[in-house]
Amino acid sequence: MTGSTVLRENMRIRELQEKDAALMLEWMHDPDVNRWFKNDFAASNLETVTNFIAASGDDAACVHYAVVDDSDEYLGTVSLKNIDKEAENAEYAISLRSAAHGTGAAAFATDAVLEAAFCRLGLKRVYLNVLSENVRANRFYRKYGFIYEGAFRKHILVGGELKDLSWYSMLAEEFLRSREARA
Repeated sequence: MTGSTVLRENMRIRELQEKDAALMLEWMHDPDVNRWFKNDFAASNLETVTNFIAASGDDAACVHYAVVDDSDEYLGTVSLKNIDKEAENAEYAISLRSAAHGTGAAAFATDAVLEAAFCRLGLKRVYLNVLSENVRANRFYRKYGFIYEGAFRKHILVGGELKDLSWYSMLAEEFLRSREARA
């Protein structure tokens, strides 16, 4: 998807831009946000983030979008990773600045990226994993309509400790039904 998609009056998704780098670093250096990720984003700097943004349009297996408000301020990143066109699936990921929590940005960005996955890319399944102890995220995914598929126990090393991962997915027909129900 190129350009931007407006799905809500006060938010949209667009391609990542170099001007987003400083606010990307904000969530990467925020211990309350960063604690939920395997990668140690706290070690990121302006150069690594700028390089990520520059390369984000070059990888057909991953697409990353900036979630922005009506003044084009970066709120977070929503992605489709590990896009497998043969198996027609991809992995969903989202990370938002603390300032975007509770604003509806997660639901908006999820709608937008799933619309891209199912309606533009023609995928049949989008999946995700999240730390089982991340109660807020697990609640969001269930409420949004992702189907819980199970847990991988003591599967991922985060902060020197093995953690459980919860796995969820959504099929294209489930997304389309839920979209129709919301209309």
